[in-house]
Amino acid sequence: MRPFEYVRAVDAGQAVALVSADPDTSYLAGGTTQLDLMKDGVLRPARLVDVTRLPLSGVTSTGSAIRVGATTTMEELAADPVVIERLPFIREALLLGASTQLRNLATIGGNLLQRARCRYFRDPAVEACNKRDPGSGCAAITGFARMHAILGTSDHCIALHASDVAVPLVALDSVVHVQGVDGPRGIPLTEFYRPPGDTPHIENVLRHGELITAVEVPLLPEGARSHYLKVRDRVSYEFALTSAGAALVIQDGLITSARVALGGVGTLPWRSWEAERVLRDAPATRETFRAAADAALEGARTLPGTAFKVDLAKRTLVRTLETIAGARA
Repeated sequence: MRPFEYVRAVDAGQAVALVSADPDTSYLAGGTTQLDLMKDGVLRPARLVDVTRLPLSGVTSTGSAIRVGATTTMEELAADPVVIERLPFIREALLLGASTQLRNLATIGGNLLQRARCRYFRDPAVEACNKRDPGSGCAAITGFARMHAILGTSDHCIALHASDVAVPLVALDSVVHVQGVDGPRGIPLTEFYRPPGDTPHIENVLRHGELITAVEVPLLPEGARSHYLKVRDRVSYEFALTSAGAALVIQDGLITSARVALGGVGTLPWRSWEAERVLRDAPATRETFRAAADAALEGARTLPGTAFKVDLAKRTLVRTLETIAGARA
């Protein structure tokens, strides 16, 4: 690991000023991914600014939404009474996203910013990684790609976005609040992440030095039901092969409102507008759910190692929707 300077910020303004002034300075919160990447030599900041002591934690309710401080831990958010009652698929995603030990350390802001789980990105011995070294190529495209993306990919990168909780958050039209040298701004989560295109090293729309301060999460309407399903190789602490987070309002057998997002398949948390269009005003039947799944995976781009994900993702979404509709226990 490269030696680095450690600074504990006393307020958000100081933290933003320190990081914004130096491209070789980064924020530190829970550090559950960042420190591993530093040990592996993938990330090499000269200075870390610790924001964990800033007053950026806690969950508050506004009646129609909750505001989650950026340094709120995954475990704290999962235990919040409003989340348990009104946003159960967020709780499910959090509990399935990490072990208890990690949930007590990892922050919500950090979870949204976690780096790709691509084995080639995380191995500095692999030269071809456009995300780590722009213009060097993508080893995953010609290598073993079972844990990679099939939606939102490009010829330059197929790395997967691995966050579980980002899936229901993007389905809910959550807003990320940030503070920078030019003041605060809010960014819809559906606009926060950037697809790889020909610049996979640029993963989101944050300007260097902008600090996530909170995430605003709209509550589901009364009567809505939701579920998050994660399919993985093993039950204990494993990343998703495919996942789905959905919320439906069903009245007299018809779906009047639908929110759908997929995980384990996209280069970013994948909001499926296509599936939602199929579901709205349609009967809550298996045929409808299958049509929605087909629409959600339309245009998937696969390699020999990822082709299985198309059918698996469809089955994952259908089962999620059936569970919500009460067809499954």
